[in-house]
Amino acid sequence: MIIARSFLAMALVTLPFSLPTKAVARNSMVTGDASRPTVVLVHGAWADASRWSKVIPLLQAKGIRVLAVQNPLTSLADDVAATKRVLADAAGPVVLVGHSWAGTVITEAGTDPKVKALVYVAAFANKEGQTGGDLVGGYPRPPALSTVWDDGHGFLRQTEQGMVDNFTPDLPPAEARTLFVTQGPLAASTFGDKVTVPAWRTVPSWYVVSANDRVIAPQMERDLAAQMKAKTTVQRSSHVSLLSHPREVAAVIEEAVQAAAAAK
Repeated sequence: MIIARSFLAMALVTLPFSLPTKAVARNSMVTGDASRPTVVLVHGAWADASRWSKVIPLLQAKGIRVLAVQNPLTSLADDVAATKRVLADAAGPVVLVGHSWAGTVITEAGTDPKVKALVYVAAFANKEGQTGGDLVGGYPRPPALSTVWDDGHGFLRQTEQGMVDNFTPDLPPAEARTLFVTQGPLAASTFGDKVTVPAWRTVPSWYVVSANDRVIAPQMERDLAAQMKAKTTVQRSSHVSLLSHPREVAAVIEEAVQAAAAAK
């Protein structure tokens, strides 16, 4: 048993160095035409990167390179760091896309010089020194905040009924229950994290409003889009238009990609 364990430990240590050099280069995220924009997708609270699963193939079918961030959802700083690691892997200009809480993340991370366009999908877009709590508190309380479960250890989740009724009411219940299972818990402290320099002040922006949103006030979305002077599209969808209206969301992202390509 001791010999077996030693062999396994040695294999794990040496494996990265035994991979064929050509295979590593071929699979590198930074290969390809560096002049073409890459789309970087950032997920929001009570979610994971798979929330973009319906949008990704639509973009790829148009020949658009796509990368997705897996946010830890532990703090704004941690999520920005995760986003910047993916930005570093992207070759050439970037269209940075954020859903929900990730709007705050891309607002902070989007000052990276690679970022040439921002796309907000039913998302926060904070001003300097503004928190997510400040934004939510300025509008009527959305129904989804009444279906949040506190685990007692500083993290929040949506209840199963909350996911079905408030988060994803325009999706089949079976799909919504799967999203309940795969959701990432959100650190409650993130509602107090402040943006320093908002990227949308200098980076061209697009906004997809969810008119039937029960997680973020639709009027807040409209007001944020107007504040940013973003090119705005309104979808009659729940908070998760990226799942219920993926073609429409992908079309907005593609428009931002075309604009970023033309501006290089």
